[in-house]
Amino acid sequence: MRWLWRIYRLLWRSDRVAMRRGLALSVAVLVAGAALLGLSGWFITAAAGAGLIGMGAVFDVFRPSAGVRFLALGRTAARYGERVLTHDATLRALANLRVRLLAGIAARPWRQLTRMRGSQTLNRIVADVDALDGVMLRLAIPFLAGASTLGLGLMVLAWLVAPVVALWVVAVLGLGGAAGLGMAARRSRRAARRAEAAMQALRTRSMDMMRAKTDLAMLGVLDRAQADFHNAANRMEAARAEVDRAEHRAALALGLSALLAATGALGLGASLTQSGTLTPAQAALGFFAALALAEIFGPLRRGMADLGRMTDAARRVGRQLDTATVSHDPADVEGDASHTRLSLQDVGWQDNNACAPVISDVTLELGPGDMVVLTGPSGCGKSTILHLAAGLLHPTEGHALLDGRNLADWNEMELRARTGLLAQRSVLTRGTVASILRVAKPEASDEEMRAVLDAVALWPVLARRGGLQAELAETGTGLSGGETRRLALARVLIRRPAILLLDEPTTGLDPATACAVLDGVRTICPDSAILLASHSPVETEWARAAGGSIISIGKG
Repeated sequence: MRWLWRIYRLLWRSDRVAMRRGLALSVAVLVAGAALLGLSGWFITAAAGAGLIGMGAVFDVFRPSAGVRFLALGRTAARYGERVLTHDATLRALANLRVRLLAGIAARPWRQLTRMRGSQTLNRIVADVDALDGVMLRLAIPFLAGASTLGLGLMVLAWLVAPVVALWVVAVLGLGGAAGLGMAARRSRRAARRAEAAMQALRTRSMDMMRAKTDLAMLGVLDRAQADFHNAANRMEAARAEVDRAEHRAALALGLSALLAATGALGLGASLTQSGTLTPAQAALGFFAALALAEIFGPLRRGMADLGRMTDAARRVGRQLDTATVSHDPADVEGDASHTRLSLQDVGWQDNNACAPVISDVTLELGPGDMVVLTGPSGCGKSTILHLAAGLLHPTEGHALLDGRNLADWNEMELRARTGLLAQRSVLTRGTVASILRVAKPEASDEEMRAVLDAVALWPVLARRGGLQAELAETGTGLSGGETRRLALARVLIRRPAILLLDEPTTGLDPATACAVLDGVRTICPDSAILLASHSPVETEWARAAGGSIISIGKG
């Protein structure tokens, strides 16, 4: 429960004023409902009694009827205001929470990010934050409002009816409500968790089917994937049905406690009326007030049925908030290629679970305009060296320095302004060509974007498809593999970083286009230091002709 308490405090602090007003209006709704039914019962009974004793002509019907109208309209207005205030404040708080979670994930170490599955992580965040809206809307505010209304009802009934009736109504409703809600929470906890897990599986499998439908069909396993999808849907529906049954049982228990409270209030009222302590109208007021006060448990039923789901979501979100270390430095810095130097001194790196290092004793120096090409067989560690040079990995031995400072000591924004990495697998977002390039440099002009596209020999291709406003689907669908690679390279070049780290930049290109692209890289970034991992003879020959150094990396 401590995780739920933490989320409650987080949501409450996000807009205390709106939450307090919403809570006050929630109490007003419940009080108006109880007062409306109690006053109506008193009015009808008192009017009937007045008629029986011949006082109907002088009985005041105007003030009670005006009170009924006032309470009915006031209850509707309070309900509307409560929904507007609490829902608006809660949804804004949850929107900010999503941003914090995504920013915290983005700030995690690169090795952790590479192990994450994007769609699964995003689905989990969305589902967890969606589940947390119930912490305030279906648990905290209904509970506080209900407890306040019960306490107020105890005092008012003791004053207007009798203390014994008030104690009976509040005790039975309180104990019965606690038992019914506790039963709902206990019986539905596992089912709510199973429903959430099945929903996550359903989302993931649906996205996998949409993205890989062609491949699944060609491999002959589309029917199996569809069966898995329907299996997850069936499991989710079955679990939700179990949650609904638990809620219905709780509703039955709450209804029985309300019936017992109302029946007892009626019996006590009748007994006190016979003894002359109460009037029939007062006895009716206690009976109808008991029925009205039972409504305070209605909003809590679904919240308690979803308690298992909300508790799990609160625990995951709370742990992510604990590990989120996000830099909010707004400094606008640019890389200066005129003096920046990269130095790797006896660098080695070994994965935590590996028995041997991926690389060891790597030393190289890069200054303005320098070029080094790393060659060697697949798996020898070329990409690892680029990741060390980019500061995505930290060496387990030796030192990786930028301008004499350890890369680990650099501010993230300053480091990214000076280094640019084209990884082996680069991802393009959905949108126009301009929006894809502006991911790296939001303020880039059309002229800058055309210049880098022309440098990577891609502008003539895009010009025929709409130029900078050409629409691309997710992962660059709409371009060939080589064109997608060149657009990813253009996104790196548009910032003109002082250190260019390129992992097989001309993969998928013919020799003539590859040479044109490499020449364009040097044209756009004439003073940048280039560290290039290569399998291609075209790249090594170009680097050698341009005066670059070739370093062969041996495996191990």
